[in-house]
Amino acid sequence: MSIFLNENSKVIVQGITGGEGTKHATKMLASGTNIVGGVNARKAGTTHTVGDTDVTVYGTVEEAMKETGADVSVLFVPPKFAKDAVIEAVDAQIGLAVVITEGIPVHDSAYFWAHASAKGNKTRIIGPNCPGIISPGKSNAGIIPANIAGPGKIGLVSKSGTLTYQMMYELREIGFSTAIGIGGDPVIGTTHIDALEAFEADPETEAIVMIGEIGGDAEERAADFIKANVTKPVAGYVAGFTAPEGKTMGHAGAIVSGSAGTAQAKKEALEAAGVKVGKTPSETAALMKEIVGSK
Repeated sequence: MSIFLNENSKVIVQGITGGEGTKHATKMLASGTNIVGGVNARKAGTTHTVGDTDVTVYGTVEEAMKETGADVSVLFVPPKFAKDAVIEAVDAQIGLAVVITEGIPVHDSAYFWAHASAKGNKTRIIGPNCPGIISPGKSNAGIIPANIAGPGKIGLVSKSGTLTYQMMYELREIGFSTAIGIGGDPVIGTTHIDALEAFEADPETEAIVMIGEIGGDAEERAADFIKANVTKPVAGYVAGFTAPEGKTMGHAGAIVSGSAGTAQAKKEALEAAGVKVGKTPSETAALMKEIVGSK
């Protein structure tokens, strides 16, 4: 099985006619994703060529859903238009909105997150500033290269896009039920805890890899959740062990204040919850291989 995305998912792309939308929709189609349409209000009623396929462009998410039965939207929309695009997806009550866009102002992300919550959380948001979600061999919604790893029994949730790719590559011989890049911005939709809860409930996910990074307290909260609710083995990695104290690194959410949010503090919290934490991504992959080999 997989979580949030499967072979039956019908995907639309908001911003399909732009350069990034076209490029990644082509790759998604090539990897077997069922792309049923695109959305661009200015080009409604036209078709847009994606790879060797002509995709119908609709004026709104609501129209695309009505005509195609779409239940997933992937957003390649410039930052200044992203808030309105996510709100449109939420108002249409599409099941999953994967927001790839980087550089969305935090107040915009906070606004559409709150809007989704006020509407009853009928739309799951992944991102923003993320690589998306892939259930190998079934569907791929985002920019994760589909040829890194095939289907298998590991669930992966990561704040970092590049570390998502590295971990998938290092564990490619075992494979993945689903891999999710949740993004590293201060305000995101789907959290580590959301993914951990879904992987725990998925009968075909046998073990979980969780990748975090310095800043905030998401990993500490995830550790508390694992301790109370997760029975499956978890291996973890926290990026940023060598980050200078008090310095903002990389992702917008990677802000350290005193000892709170440091890699060491997160590592200790996770280990206290029974998570095996590697000092490097490769060490974490080796720990997961040991876990799966012993099952």
